[in-house]
Amino acid sequence: MQNELTLRQKLVEVAKVFLKLGVIGYGGPAAHIAMMQDEIVEKRKWISKEHFLDLMGATNLIPGPNSTEMTMHCGKERAGWMGLFVAGGFFILPAVISTLALAWFYVKYGEVPQIAPIFAGIKPAVIAIILGAIFKLGKKALKANWIGVVGVIVLILAFLGLSEVLAILLGGALALLYCGIVGLKRDSAKSIFPLLMLPVAGAKAVTTSSLFLTFLKVGAILFGSGYVLVAYLQGELVDKLGWLTESELLDAIAIGQFTPGPVLSTATFVGYQVDGFSGAAVATLGIFLPSFLFVLLLNPLVPKLRSSKWAGAFLDGVNIGAVAIMISVTYTLFVQTITDWKAALILGIALVFTFGPKKLSSFYIVLIGMAAGYLLSLI
Repeated sequence: MQNELTLRQKLVEVAKVFLKLGVIGYGGPAAHIAMMQDEIVEKRKWISKEHFLDLMGATNLIPGPNSTEMTMHCGKERAGWMGLFVAGGFFILPAVISTLALAWFYVKYGEVPQIAPIFAGIKPAVIAIILGAIFKLGKKALKANWIGVVGVIVLILAFLGLSEVLAILLGGALALLYCGIVGLKRDSAKSIFPLLMLPVAGAKAVTTSSLFLTFLKVGAILFGSGYVLVAYLQGELVDKLGWLTESELLDAIAIGQFTPGPVLSTATFVGYQVDGFSGAAVATLGIFLPSFLFVLLLNPLVPKLRSSKWAGAFLDGVNIGAVAIMISVTYTLFVQTITDWKAALILGIALVFTFGPKKLSSFYIVLIGMAAGYLLSLI
């Protein structure tokens, strides 16, 4: 009975901590990780610094939103497997609720002339944010000249029309091939990559099952930052299925920036756009479910995966492939969005705050874009 009470108390504690982090979690994955490090390692001492770093390194080897998956690891360390689900669920909850509210507002009022200029200002701001993410991720991903060659190959194939999913997985496969050629020795860690490559058939009609399977597939193969999500959604929802336009996709990504917590709450917004409340529910479940399952499998394997050279090589290829896809998609979005001097001006302002000495978080850049869009509409 005492153990039951102790576990219950720990679960309540986990819920409170990650609900708070979900509410205040603006600034993207790096900010989320910093908040967790302060709250979990420094303040509460649930995990040692060394183990926290081990978990971070291993999380980079699996698909899904890394900061959200780190909440699951922390919850598991504190309160077992139930803690994993409680931590992840409560961290995601504020983003889902706020995104759903904004989705309702967007669908109801998005076409009203007084509202349209605000969203017109958001779009160039989001392009600046994505360019900032490409720059940061690109620097991190470009570890060697041969990785750059892999990135160029993936970029060329993306411009030629290869699907985003295949292009990114091809990046990982080319990296493994290169490492095999130069004689990289296999170590003791087991490869988990066949699991990650299982395809989920996409559907052509908007149904509850097709919406769920589409976002389940995206959640199962989404490597890297949540910003890579725009590339996947462009390929799946705009190009392949035709459920959204480029303009609607940018609005959805912007809402993901505007709300706290994981950027993947964009799925909630898209699901509501496509199929109302039921669509929001299944899209959210689909995109986050793989993360829970991957962390559930990964947590006991952290020591082995962390030292795997093969896993690291695959990840290097996947990361540079994801950056290449982001460049390709951003070019398309740029052509679709920057069509007049007003959009160009907003993009320029957003770029200053993205790359300049006075860098702002994506949340404030989106706010600036909204304000600029409205003010320029008065001219």
